[in-house]
Amino acid sequence: MTLTIVGLGPGDPDDLTRRAWKALSEADEVYLRTRHHPTVEHLPAGPELHSFDEVYETAESFDAVYDTIVDRLLKIAASGRDIVYAVPGDPMVAEGTVTRILERAAGQGVDVQIVNGVSFVEPTLALIGVDALPGLQLVDAIDVAVAYHPPINPDYPALVAQVYSRQVASDVKLTLMNQYADDHPVWLVRAAGTAEQSAQEMPLYEIDRQPVDHLTALYVPPVPAGGGKVPIATSFEGFQNTIAHLRAPEGCPWDREQTHETLRQHLMEEAFEVIDAIDAGDPAMLQEELGDLLLQVVLHAQIAVEEGEFMMTDVIRQIDAKLKRRHPHVWGEVDVHGNPDVVTANWAAIKAEERAARGETERSVLDGVPKAMPALAQAHQYDLRAVQLGFDWPDEAGVIAKVHEEIQEVIEAKTDDERFHEIGDLLLVTAVWARWHGLNPEDALRAANRRFYERFTYIERKAREQGRSLTEMTLDEMDVLWNEIKKQQNNGQGANGG
Repeated sequence: MTLTIVGLGPGDPDDLTRRAWKALSEADEVYLRTRHHPTVEHLPAGPELHSFDEVYETAESFDAVYDTIVDRLLKIAASGRDIVYAVPGDPMVAEGTVTRILERAAGQGVDVQIVNGVSFVEPTLALIGVDALPGLQLVDAIDVAVAYHPPINPDYPALVAQVYSRQVASDVKLTLMNQYADDHPVWLVRAAGTAEQSAQEMPLYEIDRQPVDHLTALYVPPVPAGGGKVPIATSFEGFQNTIAHLRAPEGCPWDREQTHETLRQHLMEEAFEVIDAIDAGDPAMLQEELGDLLLQVVLHAQIAVEEGEFMMTDVIRQIDAKLKRRHPHVWGEVDVHGNPDVVTANWAAIKAEERAARGETERSVLDGVPKAMPALAQAHQYDLRAVQLGFDWPDEAGVIAKVHEEIQEVIEAKTDDERFHEIGDLLLVTAVWARWHGLNPEDALRAANRRFYERFTYIERKAREQGRSLTEMTLDEMDVLWNEIKKQQNNGQGANGG
């Protein structure tokens, strides 16, 4: 029971190999994945030709098409007949049915023989004048079309096969635009390897405005690296290589001596600088600060690789699995009816199940809040988690009364230790009060700090303009300037000053 899979080449009959011609000539029956291929009408006379074109018209998806074709072929082969299955191009290049056949054939006692052919890749590269060796990536248009982010390393070129319709071209375009600029130059290649072949360079956004068919492919050049003699990476993998180089013996002495512990403060600082960029509403600043934070993440991962602790693939695999496990309404059958509160409740329940599976049954609901978190933000998170278990005042009046009580206790404190304790309690209950109004106390304090910074630096600037130092100004003079900038802020932003 032999199933011979023959590659028909890209479309020109002259590209059909002698071995393929011999296999086709000696066959009694030839099963074609599709008759819509230029070489089909030039096949040797004699064998009876069948095609699976009707499967494409009735199946709901390409997976269903491929599975149906494979089921039929293996059933015929398992009956004891030697058959030939002919596919466009090369059987081992962008042929979903062939990979499925190879996975299942051995288990059904079917011997598979591959007769290679010229794929669409060679004539496509020849047509646009590029070499495959600098890391060419080969992907199926269907896989790109259904993805949310392209499975492509932007540091290297990619060839997207089988862009067979404008709808597929549109979906491919939208996915690619999650990584490439709208006007990134690409090549739309039609019927490569045939007399009708053509290649047209265009910006990415135009690809679904052009005629396409089952012989259309898309060549996507890499994102320009820049950097002159030192190429600049645009991919995650390229950036990992940069960090590994820094840690190598011929790299940077400072980077080589860093550890998880020595980088701790840098990680915290970079995280806060990202928050500053978000608060400033500055996209360019946010882009830069996210890069600095990513540097810390990749540097920690590289140190872990060198110490034999874990790899970046482990980091990504773990967080990806966690996200998909905790979003059963996205990657499962759970229906949350579009309600974010249900999502939050499910998330908490799933986390509880995970802790129980690890034997952490005595773990407090507060233990998931990082110990190194800024104190006011930590107080807010403690409060939010306690409230989920019903630990709260029945109304806001109770919170306000508690605030007054804590203020009075600060006033009445007799020692520094007592004041330290009571001011902490006051800050904590203030965080609770903020939550009653739907406010994040950490954000509120940051905004207040920002206003203070702007007002105080305004006073400093005005003093310099007067040729005076701040120490030479009276408190009343400083207060006038404070109220001046406060008024400007309130008029310009509608803010309620403090």
